[in-house]
Amino acid sequence: MRADRLVATLLLMQARGRVTAAEVAAELEVSVATARRDLEALSAAGVPVYPQRGRGGGWSLVGGARTDLTGLTSTEARALFLLASPAASAAAPLRSALRKLVRALPATFRADAEAAAGAVVVDPARWGGTDRARPERLDALQDAVVRRRKVELEYASRAGRTRRLADPWGLVDKDEVWYLLAGTEKGQRTFRVDRITGVTVTELPAERPAGFDLSREWERVVAEMEGRRSLVSATVLVSQRLLPVLLDRFGRHAEVVDTGDDGRVRVRVAAHLPIGIAQELAGWGGAVEVLGPESVRDELARLGAELVDRYGPR
Repeated sequence: MRADRLVATLLLMQARGRVTAAEVAAELEVSVATARRDLEALSAAGVPVYPQRGRGGGWSLVGGARTDLTGLTSTEARALFLLASPAASAAAPLRSALRKLVRALPATFRADAEAAAGAVVVDPARWGGTDRARPERLDALQDAVVRRRKVELEYASRAGRTRRLADPWGLVDKDEVWYLLAGTEKGQRTFRVDRITGVTVTELPAERPAGFDLSREWERVVAEMEGRRSLVSATVLVSQRLLPVLLDRFGRHAEVVDTGDDGRVRVRVAAHLPIGIAQELAGWGGAVEVLGPESVRDELARLGAELVDRYGPR
């Protein structure tokens, strides 16, 4: 996991003072190219890691070899924890490492680091197409979440453009589409970050519910969204070999039921309409068999007839 490597790379540099990409690669059992990218990511994020060219060169942590993180500034420590936090909810060893790093920080920086460690969640399950471009206003929102400052948002929704004052609670990266969970005068809201057309970070302190847990709250939001979107389900049979592909295509909308006597796997898939399931499965041809409901089978038959009519023999 990349976040683990970033933390391990930083600790290795503190212990040795100066390292080469080859040394990091050998220590962490990765390629030299991967080690170099990790070092460059730390430097780009604001952690004081710099390359030194020429004979005897390498990568150094400014300030020399150290056994704690007291050489990091508040901004640098926050950058490191923002890099590591997406994996923290899933990896127990990384959570332990982050707790140790927090205790090593000066007390004045500790609050920012702890806030940054819970500011971002990564959810790899897709909701259809993705927007690969990093949102322009993401950095400003991260800063507001960590410093707990209210933000003035300009937002383009289906109802039109709106302006509102919000308390930013956390950010979620869902398959490279970012969402902001925030409190507003109308209650909790979820904003898609690429639809935020303007952000002004104020100096007003943001309010946050006691005991708020971003990972747990995002799971609740997802469950609510899925409940509204997944109104129709179908049962299909697919081979063991193609099962991973089917699960990836439907994401959270797929659930393995059991395995039949013929070795094929029974899977329940869902979408908001029968045509949505049919359109997704039509390209599979005979590789999947839809057992029901009839509404999905009818849509598949209709799509098949259209294809035969257009592309069949003349």
